[in-house]
Amino acid sequence: MKYQFSFRNISQKFTRPVITNHGVWEIRESVIIRLVDMTGKVSWGEIAPISWFGSETLEEALDFCHQLPREITSEIIFDIPNQLPACQFGFESALENLQENHESLNYHHLNFSGLLPAGKAALNQWQNLWKQGYKTFKWKIGVNDITEELAILNLLIDQLPESAKLRLDANGGLDDNAAKLWLEKCDNFPNQIEFIEQPLPVDKFSEMLELSNYYSTKIALDESVATLQQLENCYQQGWRSIFVIKPGIVGSPSRLRKFCQQHQIDVVFSSVFETAIGRQAALKLAAELSSNNRAVGFGINHYFTGSIPNV
Repeated sequence: MKYQFSFRNISQKFTRPVITNHGVWEIRESVIIRLVDMTGKVSWGEIAPISWFGSETLEEALDFCHQLPREITSEIIFDIPNQLPACQFGFESALENLQENHESLNYHHLNFSGLLPAGKAALNQWQNLWKQGYKTFKWKIGVNDITEELAILNLLIDQLPESAKLRLDANGGLDDNAAKLWLEKCDNFPNQIEFIEQPLPVDKFSEMLELSNYYSTKIALDESVATLQQLENCYQQGWRSIFVIKPGIVGSPSRLRKFCQQHQIDVVFSSVFETAIGRQAALKLAAELSSNNRAVGFGINHYFTGSIPNV
């Protein structure tokens, strides 16, 4: 079947910059695609790259869209190269919506993790998220001096209710010594710390595997499994702890679905600060493929004006 294809570039400024070890992120840009089938049915998809995380750049995504004809086929969509994982997700998600007679998305059984700002600001923000119903929080580390961050962690643990869970996300920004310091610290709070996310850079896989076997605090891979190929490679190399999967940049939804169904991995699905279009497609996969009770990382509404932007 053939589909009419069009697209447009959009941007949305965050209410506050997203600060990670990778730098300061102030504006979210993405590409919204539109497919129309022969009956006139319309479907939308979103291409939301994060190049510093391992996907293609926004420019590469736009170049790909520009070179496509205005009428495309499913064969063209499934032939999108692996070097364009965000494009794979956006186009396949739009195609799935056209081809399926699915009921409305139901993800009400999912719990959400709320993203805290880096540094001391986290101490003033968790209460607002708690009042909104969040019971799991993610806090960025590896941004400021480690002594300061460890002191803030103590204060945060003291403030949080006993039933709350805290995730620490280093975005690959720690060295070996710092990672060990954090893990030693977290082992003192087994009931509060759920896991440390990507403590070391992507090229330190063997070191992270060793750390995961030595400390009781769980380690989750994130940047190391940004794309399907990386996910498959890490699994083949023996990773059996937590995988953080960002559907918006991981690649083909059909291939991701097949992998997760074949391997009962411990997975946390997470946002790439997409609009409501990409969010719905990502949460559909999370609702279908999550095999545990871990909160999904989509508690980022407070980083946009009002709510997750519609387009």
